Amino acid sequence: MSSRARRSVLFVCLGNICRSPLAEAAFRAEAARQGLDVKVDSAGTGSWHVGEPPDPRAVATALRRGIDISGYRARQASRADFLRFDHIVALDRANLAALRALRPHDATAALSLLLDHAPGRSGQAVADPYFGDDRGFDTTWEDVTQGAEGLARRLLAENGTLSAGAR
Repeated sequence: MSSRARRSVLFVCLGNICRSPLAEAAFRAEAARQGLDVKVDSAGTGSWHVGEPPDPRAVATALRRGIDISGYRARQASRADFLRFDHIVALDRANLAALRALRPHDATAALSLLLDHAPGRSGQAVADPYFGDDRGFDTTWEDVTQGAEGLARRLLAENGTLSAGAR
């Protein structure tokens, strides 16, 4: 790791029980695989599920990939997050707009969409599986994994630690 301070990323969806916990899990796994030292969390723009665990279908999806997210708890994004995190990553345009409205004037966090970091997916939303069946969670996992891989590569490049052998 370079001399730069440890990076931090917050993933944000609507309720923080489906997409953003899966994005957090996928990014944690990718960061560990790449040797990236980063603080990771997730939140929702809404308050409906604060304190609740992820949707059982999200938990099952992550477990099928060897990742246990059952201990995660939903929280609501706050203005303070814009000073605590380097990157705040929305899972769709509506949540990106909500975050822009919440952003304080002295914010230091960069805002983006997760799939802006996936080749050929810029501007796209991560599939929201909440009202669908279990297969939708697999699609969401594929989306967040693509975004996580691209974001990890970006952070490694920013830190000057992306080697020629990295994928």
